[in-house]
Amino acid sequence: MKASAVSALVRLNLRRDRRGALSSLFGIAVGVSSLVFFVALGLGISRVVREKVFPVDTRLVEVVPPQVALGGLLGGTLDQAAVDRLAALPGVDRAHRKMNVRVPAVCRYRGDFFGQQLNMGLEVIAVGVDPSLVQADVQLGKFEDPGAGQPIPAVAATRLIEIYNKTFAPARGLPQLSPAMLVGFSFPVELNRSFVTASAVGPSTPGTMQLVGVSERGLLAGVTIPLEAARRINKDHGADAATFTGVTLETSDPAQVPRVVAAVKEMGFRVDDAERRLSENAGAAVAITTLAMALLSALICLLAALNIAHALSASVRARSRELGVMRAVGASRADVARLVRAEALVLGASGGALGAALAVAAAFAVDLAVARFVPDFPFKPDAFFRVPLWLPLAGVALGALAAVVGAVGPSRRAARLEPARVLAG
Repeated sequence: MKASAVSALVRLNLRRDRRGALSSLFGIAVGVSSLVFFVALGLGISRVVREKVFPVDTRLVEVVPPQVALGGLLGGTLDQAAVDRLAALPGVDRAHRKMNVRVPAVCRYRGDFFGQQLNMGLEVIAVGVDPSLVQADVQLGKFEDPGAGQPIPAVAATRLIEIYNKTFAPARGLPQLSPAMLVGFSFPVELNRSFVTASAVGPSTPGTMQLVGVSERGLLAGVTIPLEAARRINKDHGADAATFTGVTLETSDPAQVPRVVAAVKEMGFRVDDAERRLSENAGAAVAITTLAMALLSALICLLAALNIAHALSASVRARSRELGVMRAVGASRADVARLVRAEALVLGASGGALGAALAVAAAFAVDLAVARFVPDFPFKPDAFFRVPLWLPLAGVALGALAAVVGAVGPSRRAARLEPARVLAG
């Protein structure tokens, strides 16, 4: 039987049983639309978690000193010799040293703050890093220690600006800030002074910090300054200026990370992967929820396939004489089976296309509604849904597959019809 003849018979049969066809098409459309909608939501949320909430660079390994160190038995301190050994590990391209400012510091700001008068005091937490770690994000001057009496260059964390703009600023009527606005902004600091803890021995030292950039690698709960500036501040106030708080190892390839982590632990140091674990846990939660919704959608498609099987079985019984005539005039068993499967394929593909279109439209409508009616909050994405091209195409393929699977039994029964017996009644 030619393809054109099969196509004509399929259209004729579907028009004759519009109610059954629409019922089968509706079931497939519901299952596919649910699947595409929830998978697109899962992909969108996963992207937000991965790129905004926990932007983890998969090439970096954060090394910190051991919690307990007994000489060299359980690992030593992170001094320069230890950093050199870490930098020499296979797979490590560069080692970026970090040193906390180990004396307390406060900022008491009084004056104009981007067009608004501000009178506020807060604790300042700072960490010094090798310039190479954040140099790509520095937009003003050089990221190096300028020496005593000069403004210390500082880098703010991208996520800190996001949290300020979406929670702190609206609650207090403060202006919204952008990275470009912050570059060049200076604020006073007092070293060896604290609002909440005891200060170190000696007088406080006034100073100034100037923001020179915003970076994903900046300290989330404070500011990032040049390593030599942190070392100088610690030394001037009698704090430890020889050992490092941590070392960020930059690997040549993410595939090298497990090997580097194992080598670091063998040396007696710890790997601070708390943020990476948070990112993985959040991603796993999103993936599990998406999988549950996808399985529910697949179940709906399975029920739709059973509905198609029932409808086609009824259609085969009702058209048994017609199919018998087709066999009598030369149609083979394969031709009859192919006709039934073609009807199911048309229903499944049409239902899948309709379901995918409805899901994409619903995702667009939800994103539009959220953007218009939901207030800003930290890390609010431009879109909660991500619909790559393969997703609606997969929905159409799933609808067609479910329908063809449902047509297996009816097509076999139709092919087994005996023309003489059917025509004889």
